[in-house]
Amino acid sequence: MSYSLGLLKVMGIKIASTLLETNKHEPEQKLWQAVLVNAFEDVLCNASDKKSAIAKWQANEWFKNSDEKDFESICYMSGFDPEYVLQRYNLAIKENKIKTVYHFAAESHVDNSIKSCSEFINTNINGTVNLLNLSMKYNVEKFIHISTDEVYGSIEHGKFTETTTYNPRNPYSASKASSDHFVMAFHNTYGLPAIITNCSNNYGPRQHEEKLIPKTIKNLMMGNKVPIYGDGQQIRDWLYVQDHCEAILVVAEKGKFGEKYNIGGECEVKNFDLIKNILNIMKKEEDMIEYVKDRPGHDRRYSTDITKIQTELGWSPRFNLEKGLEKTIEWYERNRN
Repeated sequence: MSYSLGLLKVMGIKIASTLLETNKHEPEQKLWQAVLVNAFEDVLCNASDKKSAIAKWQANEWFKNSDEKDFESICYMSGFDPEYVLQRYNLAIKENKIKTVYHFAAESHVDNSIKSCSEFINTNINGTVNLLNLSMKYNVEKFIHISTDEVYGSIEHGKFTETTTYNPRNPYSASKASSDHFVMAFHNTYGLPAIITNCSNNYGPRQHEEKLIPKTIKNLMMGNKVPIYGDGQQIRDWLYVQDHCEAILVVAEKGKFGEKYNIGGECEVKNFDLIKNILNIMKKEEDMIEYVKDRPGHDRRYSTDITKIQTELGWSPRFNLEKGLEKTIEWYERNRN
């Protein structure tokens, strides 16, 4: 099983680095005090044993000064095996007196959910409930739940707001919608200090290759065609990973418990035009595009209204699509292996 898909992979190291760069924590505080519910694929999937996993962990520039306890506190908090999560999270939150939880863990690729939704139920629903129960048990002071705009369904005109009715149209978005409802239910029923964020499509360095942008970049680097579903006219709003991480930290600092905040990049574009932008940056021709059969139940358009987070919390995205794509392509070209 892959331990970091889509949002999880692209945001894991970036949210950690952003936390460090903000310098809002006292120097003696360790990173595990703001729990990153995340497991890095290159650490947990490729390490042969615990010792080698820790070595890989410490080889990353952001965690070179961390120790075994830090590794366990952060890496073992993913919602993929509910029983394992329950055991590890119980131990870590109790011993480390964790006060803030950033819950990123999710199976997030729609195609995978269409093939089989069982892992999405285990991870996105059961895993979330486990984290909620233990956050209540140990009096966590802040639970930040990272979700998706896909819970709203597809919208022909206008934009999704925080009050838009949920209308998930595939197993992935249905599982995330369920997790959102559980988070809010724990807030309303038990008083859990929780906040939900619903983001648009993420992209950036380290994203899993099954996602559209990294798949396109990797295919072009290898000289392969780039597949586009259907007519390529599906519209998405794209959010660069650095912007998303900064938004989440603003929500954690200024957001109100029991509220939801949409996070978007204000970079709405058709899939075909997105691919054309990548082709232009990489100096490739349009004949590298290959149209393939459309995905079942493919949502036509997502559009995220971020007025609330802009006006109430003072956050806006910094990266336009061109700048974000250039930085993303540069990273994949530097890290071909």
